[in-house]
Amino acid sequence: MMQVIPSARRIGFVGAGQMARALAKGLSQLDVKLVAPPIAFDPVEAAFKGFLETAPGAVRAKSNVDVASQAEVIVLATKPQHLQAACEELKPALKSHHLVISIAAGVSIESLMRWTGASRVIRVMPNTPCLVSAGAAAFSTSSGALPEDKKFVQCWFDTVGIAAETPEKLLDAVTGLSGSGPAYGFTVIEALADGGVLAGLPRDLALKFAAQTMLGAAKMVLETGEHPAQLRDRVASPGGTTIAGLKALEAGGVRDALMSAVVAATTRSKELGGVS
Repeated sequence: MMQVIPSARRIGFVGAGQMARALAKGLSQLDVKLVAPPIAFDPVEAAFKGFLETAPGAVRAKSNVDVASQAEVIVLATKPQHLQAACEELKPALKSHHLVISIAAGVSIESLMRWTGASRVIRVMPNTPCLVSAGAAAFSTSSGALPEDKKFVQCWFDTVGIAAETPEKLLDAVTGLSGSGPAYGFTVIEALADGGVLAGLPRDLALKFAAQTMLGAAKMVLETGEHPAQLRDRVASPGGTTIAGLKALEAGGVRDALMSAVVAATTRSKELGGVS
């Protein structure tokens, strides 16, 4: 379903890596009345070629400043260690009409505003499943961001998954949960597949069934709105196979390990962002 945004904009990307490509693809689902195809700058030619595959008609800018001169919305999609230099290069070209969106982990809105001189700034924490339109993104806004800016980001990131506005102080926790979470999920899927192989299944079938099972479980939580514990209890019949498996998980400390993983990743995100 097309999402409708009532203003005409041109989108510019500073960086054209995988996440930028996913977001460019999401633009095709927005009825945003774009005045022109997206424009992007990336010093790596191969990166722009990949961007062009997901955003046919995209224009390659000559520089970051060229992006700012031609676009109203600037998406900062560089690696965090390159972000300050890119922002300071952009700063002289940014005007009051520009909206700056950053998807760099660990860089605060305060830093973004200082480096760019912009007042309309939105910081987004997406995750890699955006690449398959199944992402989870949280965003926080500067005080200068307009209501239409928030609506634009909400609708745009909804096209590649789900999005929710949160206070900036919670973005580290979002990083620990959904930002790093796909890696936890991949580990669980791999372990389940290994268990299937140990039980006698062929490797390819075990992996396919493990991944599909986790996908199905996630869809049930999202689509039914029921608590995972309720759904789990319906599967665990008295004296059955599932409760035996759950007992093994509890003995192995799986629940505690996953909770600890989220907390550890959250702590690390705070450290990288210089938050005590």
